[in-house]
Amino acid sequence: MSVPSSHSRSSGPALLWLAGGLLAVALGWLLPVNLKSVTPALLAAAGEGTASVADFGQDVLVREKLGPAALILATVRQVNDPGADALAEQLAADTAARPELVPWGGWDPFLDPLFNLRENRGRDASTPVLTFFITQQAREALASYLTGSRSVGVKALLATREIDRTAQFVPASRPGGQALDAVILLAALLYQGEHYPAALQRELRNLAEAASRDGQMGAIETFYVDLLALGKRLDWTQLTELTSRTDSVGTIAEYAHLSRLAPDDLPVIYTAALFSDSADAVASYLIRFGRPGLEDLRLALAEGRGAVQQLLARQVPVNRDAGPTWSAAAELGLRHSGLLLGLKYVAFLAGAFGVFRAIDRWVASRTVGGALPHLSSGVLALLTAGIIVVATEPFLLRAAPASEFKVSFSVPVLASVTDLSSAQATPATFAMESSTLLSIGFFAALQIAMYLICLMKIGEIGRLDLPALVRLKLMENEENLFDGGLYVGIGGTATALVLQVLGVIEPNLLAAYSSNLFGITCVALVKIRHVRPFKKKLIMEAQSAIAAAPVA
Repeated sequence: MSVPSSHSRSSGPALLWLAGGLLAVALGWLLPVNLKSVTPALLAAAGEGTASVADFGQDVLVREKLGPAALILATVRQVNDPGADALAEQLAADTAARPELVPWGGWDPFLDPLFNLRENRGRDASTPVLTFFITQQAREALASYLTGSRSVGVKALLATREIDRTAQFVPASRPGGQALDAVILLAALLYQGEHYPAALQRELRNLAEAASRDGQMGAIETFYVDLLALGKRLDWTQLTELTSRTDSVGTIAEYAHLSRLAPDDLPVIYTAALFSDSADAVASYLIRFGRPGLEDLRLALAEGRGAVQQLLARQVPVNRDAGPTWSAAAELGLRHSGLLLGLKYVAFLAGAFGVFRAIDRWVASRTVGGALPHLSSGVLALLTAGIIVVATEPFLLRAAPASEFKVSFSVPVLASVTDLSSAQATPATFAMESSTLLSIGFFAALQIAMYLICLMKIGEIGRLDLPALVRLKLMENEENLFDGGLYVGIGGTATALVLQVLGVIEPNLLAAYSSNLFGITCVALVKIRHVRPFKKKLIMEAQSAIAAAPVA
């Protein structure tokens, strides 16, 4: 009767450990933080109470920026902002009131003396700025105006018009050089109008001076190619708003590259650059994460300015596979993400420990006189918590897929500026597919099951009412079972390799050899932590029984 009594006394604490462990795992699962990604709940909390894209569009219209407002409106409609109709009505009213400004995208005092912006040019839509600058009359007017500039940077840019050694353009001073001439004049006018930040001004001036000193275009020609790509797609005001938020020539190159590869998504890309007030951060994010990053950016735009800033500041993808989250903790996650992430992992570890401690109590309650050493709850908890972390962190072991927007710089060899083949790259990346993670989790679960089976067998032998020597022989008879973890591990590795060859799962040696690793760990725990101490106890009992036996 003592065994059932001990079992009943241990059932209560075991259930408490189990309930506490499951509650801790659930708590950790609900916390809206991740190590290498951000959850939609966190973005929603970041965007709460901040300006929406439609609000930003209204602010842009107040400054009479019709061209940028048109692109913002296109984005507002894509993200289903409720302020889309109001913004569309206001844009239509402003357009009707100042139709002569629509082709240029807005008013600019630098352009009015040159092009008479009040004159109706027969265009009723936003017009790429190079459409106006490419004509000979426009280029002569621009050159005459800019030649009188006292800016050293403007003079340095204008000096590149005389360079004959080019790689991708026909020189501006030769027949057919109208495109390069127009782009140089555009670059100089942007410089004159202070539409470049100080860092970009400094970089352009250095590149222009180096080109004049060397007698060949060199690196600044790449900038001219990129400015050509943007000038063929954006009107004057759209272009100036973008360049005023761009700190480097490299970022200009990235936007030109994005405009070529994703012309249909240009409104979203452009709006994010203006909305976040950091074109560099937007370009870096999109170049890194490609089209999935573009979808993440759309999600953040729908939530508001705070969400966009949070996403760009972290430069991580959105974990769209995140399950239910505890939204009340999102605010804490914004302010103390490291603290909340640590709490999440501690909850996983504590929860796994609680579950295995419950199993420990349940198994121990079925032993006689403590014959079975306690289960290694800490070791198993660490292993299980690690699996849970990997399962809830989709980007922890899985690298971001190769970005479709990755920039590959090629040596200029008179290539066509519209040729996109040379601007694409396929960098090698390591990817951890979901099938691989499932394989690893399955192999770990098999070894945990094998571990518990071995413990049950040891407990069964320990409960037998037999002499110690007999139980010792029974333990030796179960050696094959105690080595079962190795057999299961080897079988798992062989199975995984076969499935990889057949193409059922992604080729990944980690998935295959993890089975062997778990098997070795399981057998080591069983034999060192449990079998060896139990055999030692039986040997000592047998020796005591022999010593106590009467001598014949």
